[in-house]
Amino acid sequence: MKYPIFNSVVNRIESDLQRREISIQSFRTWDEDRINATGLEIKIDVSQDSDFIKAIAINFDWDRFRETVLAKQLKGMEEHPFLQEENMVSTSISPDIDIEVTWLFNERASNPDLSAQNGYHKVEAASQWMEEINHKVNDLLADDDIISRWHVEVDGTPSGKYLTAVNLLSYFQYTFSDLNSLNEVHKFVLRILQELLIKSNRVIKLADHTLHNQVAA
Repeated sequence: MKYPIFNSVVNRIESDLQRREISIQSFRTWDEDRINATGLEIKIDVSQDSDFIKAIAINFDWDRFRETVLAKQLKGMEEHPFLQEENMVSTSISPDIDIEVTWLFNERASNPDLSAQNGYHKVEAASQWMEEINHKVNDLLADDDIISRWHVEVDGTPSGKYLTAVNLLSYFQYTFSDLNSLNEVHKFVLRILQELLIKSNRVIKLADHTLHNQVAA
């Protein structure tokens, strides 16, 4: 299934990132016709900028229904393929885009106070800094009215439990309902991307500061 509006947004994001000094680990789109959905996944290497976070993943989620609503709304979209169908989708949903930002923490700590003998974070120590970081992130992103949660994977040995994956996820939503042209959509998406990159860097600094303080305590 083709999504002309979303695909043009993806191309615009790709060209914008190519002009920046950002270490892109992966940039890929996906389509799932079975659920009428599509999306973009971007993974950025930040290991050179952080002692505790190795990467950021930004995922843009879109679907056929929002593409159709937005095509009806934008000027010059009369030839959009979804508007040519005899049984065109009819829906009252808002053309909102969902974006998930994930901070992938390094599950191996360089300091023995935070890690078990195998190098992975101890669950007991990790729970303390995770709770503190979560509180600070909620304060930092309070104006966004978002949902944040931790995703962790725990493994165990006779000597104790340790974390093999530590990810912090935040969910954002932005609406295109007030936009009138594809050019406005492109500008809006690039502004969103810039804001998310700035917020991501703030979370990285906050997390590094929190963990460095815990190591030093």
